[in-house]
Amino acid sequence: MPILPDQIANSSILGLPILPLITDSFFGLVGMTIVLIFHGIGINHLIMRFERKTDANLNLNQYNRVFAHFYATFLFIAIVHICEIVLWCFYLLILGLVEDPLQAMLFAGSCYTTVGFINDILPVGWKTLAFFIAFTGLFSLAWTTSVMIGMTNTYKAAWNLKYGRQAPNQ
Repeated sequence: MPILPDQIANSSILGLPILPLITDSFFGLVGMTIVLIFHGIGINHLIMRFERKTDANLNLNQYNRVFAHFYATFLFIAIVHICEIVLWCFYLLILGLVEDPLQAMLFAGSCYTTVGFINDILPVGWKTLAFFIAFTGLFSLAWTTSVMIGMTNTYKAAWNLKYGRQAPNQ
C-alpha cells in the first residue's frame, strides 16, 4: 500500500513536481546548514588565532612572524574549504545519490566552486541539490573573502612597521 495517495505524490505546480522539490530542498538545506556551521566554526577559530598571535607579534616587533601567520592561516582556510567539499561528498554518498566516491567528490567540488566542470550525475528528483552545494560554496567563499580582507590589513600594517613606512592619514 502506497504511503501517499497518487494525487499527492504526483502533484505539481506549473509543471514542477512538488514532493521531489520539497524533499530535495529539505535535504539541501540540511546539508547546507551542516557545511556552513562547519565553515563558521573553522574560520572563526582560525581568524581568532590569527588575531591573537599577530597582536602579540606586533607588540614584540616580530613582523616576519605576522607574515608567517598570514600564509599559514591562508593555507588552513583553504583546507577548511577542501573539507567542506569532502563533507558534501560524504553527504551525497550517505544519501545514496552517487555510488562512486570519486565521482561524488568531483561533482561536489564542481558545484561548490561553481566551476561546473562535471556533468550533473544526480538522479531525477535530486537535481536541485546541486544549487545548495553551489550556495554553500558562494556563501563560504564570500565569508572567507571578508576574513581575508581583515587579515590583509594586519599584514599591511606589519609590512609598514617593518619597513618604516607611515600608515596613511597619520
